[in-house]
Amino acid sequence: MANGNVTGDRSEQPLKLSPLLPGTRTDATGKAVSNVILLSLPDEEYNLLRPHLESVDLPQYEILHEPGQKIDFAYLLHEGMTSLVAMTLDGRSVEVGIVGREGMVGMSLMVGLLRGTFRAIMQMSGTGSRIRSEVFQTILPCAPTLRSELSRFALMQGMQVAQLAACNRLHDIDQRLARWLLMCQDRVDAQLLPLTHEFLGQMLGTGRPSVTLAAGALESRGLIENMRGTVKILNRKSLEDVACECYGVIQHFNGGLGLK
Repeated sequence: MANGNVTGDRSEQPLKLSPLLPGTRTDATGKAVSNVILLSLPDEEYNLLRPHLESVDLPQYEILHEPGQKIDFAYLLHEGMTSLVAMTLDGRSVEVGIVGREGMVGMSLMVGLLRGTFRAIMQMSGTGSRIRSEVFQTILPCAPTLRSELSRFALMQGMQVAQLAACNRLHDIDQRLARWLLMCQDRVDAQLLPLTHEFLGQMLGTGRPSVTLAAGALESRGLIENMRGTVKILNRKSLEDVACECYGVIQHFNGGLGLK
């Protein structure tokens, strides 16, 4: 006899499957796919996207979309990293989020919008697949797993934006630089990060001299090596100790996004 209570049968709950290994899938041109979202889709949903995925090289500093302007493509990175940057009318900027192979650039498209709030710029060169915004929005209602994966990424990205806002306001430049370098390495999985101090200053919302002093302090402790246009991570564990608590908060969600 029913008692009016709703009970859940765990055996009936859908299970989230682990993403396929990078290279397991290819795009329409036969190039390997490494984007976590694309690797997380069931075959029937990926096959809806596959004919429309265009393989692209994404050089450093290429702008994928500007705030307030039409988003022509959604980008799913396989390598490299994109910065989401808040801009002011007087030309100042600060990074409010980053996207690697764990997510998608152009998330406004998911909710039917064709314009974004931030500049999306390639911070580190890489490769990706892009799909025209109109095609993406047509396919999205037919792809429940894609919607679920993007909703999950959107939640994590929102948490990241909020945490970075607090970090930029409350923590010292040394801590923020350490946190930022770790987040970059999580997404590109490389010891060498091709970054200039000038660009680091723009991303951290501070001047180049402040970044140079902070980078020098980290180098003197044997944590990084400052090379021309490049930062080399020497001691990741000690760099984690220097970074502010924001890195630990953000890293807590990395595993769920397919990051280390």
